[in-house]
Amino acid sequence: MADRKSRKTTLDKDLEKFSDVEEASIFVARSLVAPGIALLFLALAVVYAALTVSGAPGAVVIVAAAAIGGYMALNIGANDVANNVGPAVGAKAITMGSALIMAAIFESAGALIAGWNVVATISAGIIPPALIDEPALLVHMMMAALISASLWVHFSTWIGAPVSTTHSLVGAVLGAGLAAAGIGAVDWLTIGTIAFGWAASPLIGGAMAALFLAFIESSIVYQDDKIAAARRNVPLLIALMAGSFAAYLTLLGMNFAGDGASLVSVAVGAATFVLAWIVAHRLVKMQSIGLENRNQSLKVLFRIPLVAAAALLSFAHGANDVSNAVGPLAAIVHALVERNIQTDTLNIPVWVMVIGAMGISVGLLLYGPRLIRMVGEQITRLNPMRAFSVALATAFTVLVASWLGLPVSTTHIAVGGVFGVGFFREWYTANSQQRRNYIERKRLRENAVDGEDEDAPKPRKQKSGKANSQQEVIRRRLVRRAHVRTIVAAWFATVPAAALFSALVFWASSVLL
Repeated sequence: MADRKSRKTTLDKDLEKFSDVEEASIFVARSLVAPGIALLFLALAVVYAALTVSGAPGAVVIVAAAAIGGYMALNIGANDVANNVGPAVGAKAITMGSALIMAAIFESAGALIAGWNVVATISAGIIPPALIDEPALLVHMMMAALISASLWVHFSTWIGAPVSTTHSLVGAVLGAGLAAAGIGAVDWLTIGTIAFGWAASPLIGGAMAALFLAFIESSIVYQDDKIAAARRNVPLLIALMAGSFAAYLTLLGMNFAGDGASLVSVAVGAATFVLAWIVAHRLVKMQSIGLENRNQSLKVLFRIPLVAAAALLSFAHGANDVSNAVGPLAAIVHALVERNIQTDTLNIPVWVMVIGAMGISVGLLLYGPRLIRMVGEQITRLNPMRAFSVALATAFTVLVASWLGLPVSTTHIAVGGVFGVGFFREWYTANSQQRRNYIERKRLRENAVDGEDEDAPKPRKQKSGKANSQQEVIRRRLVRRAHVRTIVAAWFATVPAAALFSALVFWASSVLL
């Protein structure tokens, strides 16, 4: 009897061990799904490129470059796209799953529809083509730049820092160019302009977002009749957003630059503004019928415009930033097939654009949620009004920068907008007389409804002292400083780190090859 009981206990223990092993296997398998799908995409990109360029000069190098370009596109999707949909997710205007699907669709559409005119030889502005002696040297430079930029963006995504893929690639091309042609080959005026845009864009984005939020707070949120105020001002904000996006996308898609392009974009933006205001005025009026005079109703009115803004930002980002993945790849294909590098004009193969567009979407779906939560939830608390301010500021700032010819980053502007909204809330909560007056009027109305004597003195809670009050202010800061430091440090490190790593890759590959 004792032996039978002992055997039973031993069997139960063994079965429990098998169960633990099974659970561990499932956990490990889940963690390997995303890398497995990413590797499958890269394998398909290699096969697609091989079938397309089979028999062409330098086909093996082109296929290898296609794999690296696909890897860069995956990293762009994992890192950059979070800035477009993060505020909408953080404001709970859209779920994570819906945001991923929407962003993937609009990123791909933007890349394939409007990305053709943006993709160019990125080395033409940093390292003049006339200084490159032979196509093989250009190919070598672009391969080193792609590898180092991809690894830097991958590392930044891993530590949870949304960095600019544009500046990562600029730094990588700069480093490879220095290693290949020396310091005299660099167009330092272009680098200085890029650095200025790099430093100014988050400040401008933050200031614009704070201004838009200040307008919303003062003209809608802290008005006694919120619904009437929303009917007047929300259509105006929606029209401004639509006009800004229309002008930006027109400028982005123009085949020429200068006053002609600016005039056309202004005309398109103005026409879109008028049309959007007419439509939005009717929709907001219909949507506001029956809503209560409270902030929750305002969130309802801003939800659809915010989702639309996130979709348009994703389209614009796909049109602009697909060049970071396939621009160097297109330059490599052009150099090997055409054997002519003394030109700024590239014929972009369709298969190159497809790899870039699909890679961005796959990277977003696999690895995007982490940075979406960082941008939308972990820097500061967002609602639809604050998130809409970020989206509108991003569109408006990018548009103005495009007119001025400043190379800015949508990443820096969007994240700077989130910072700006958070810091403005800290200042406004502590200093706004309008907010204090509104809260006092609201308290008096509530007391009147409850039948209390409005003139009677009200008991006040005793504060625990100035020191404790200051500690409470610090504890309840609306912007998490730790995330600010991480992100800003990654921004400042991007160009020099990518440049140094690219130079090392160039030198190492030169020695090995």
